[in-house]
Amino acid sequence: MTTFLEMAFYIAAAVAVLATVLAITRTVAVHALLYLIVSLLAVAVVFYTMGAPLVAALEIIIYAGAIVVLFVFVVMMLNLGTHSRETERKWLAGKMWIGPVLLSAILLGEVIYLIVRSPLSGGIGAMVSPKEVGIALYGPYLIGVELASMLLLGALVGACHLGRFTSGKKEARV
Repeated sequence: MTTFLEMAFYIAAAVAVLATVLAITRTVAVHALLYLIVSLLAVAVVFYTMGAPLVAALEIIIYAGAIVVLFVFVVMMLNLGTHSRETERKWLAGKMWIGPVLLSAILLGEVIYLIVRSPLSGGIGAMVSPKEVGIALYGPYLIGVELASMLLLGALVGACHLGRFTSGKKEARV
């Protein structure tokens, strides 16, 4: 017999898979972003049901918050004028919101039930403080964390080099 946590895990995982498939198959960038947000929120619920509320919160803050805001900013920068605004109004018609709202409502109901039914100190699992996460990351996994930071630094330097302006021209170098 499965417990509610297992059922919540499977429901959130199914929502994550469905939203990810819909995000990949959408041809309109705004629609894909809506499903990407739902997918990231579903992954956060999966982490929460597995007893990792800190990781779930980081998933929401970093990915569903910061990264998606960056994507939305890029989509906004790609607008080309009044024709694009009219096209966007058509894209964001009421029927477009049915899928993301339905999937988000499933996740919201699941999260509310999880919070009410099993408080964090009880049925979800052992709480891990941010201090313990820091000790684990900078203890036995110190080399992995430092290698990841070096990889990110290399990506930042590469992005700066590729995005710099050529001498006297206003076009970015590719």
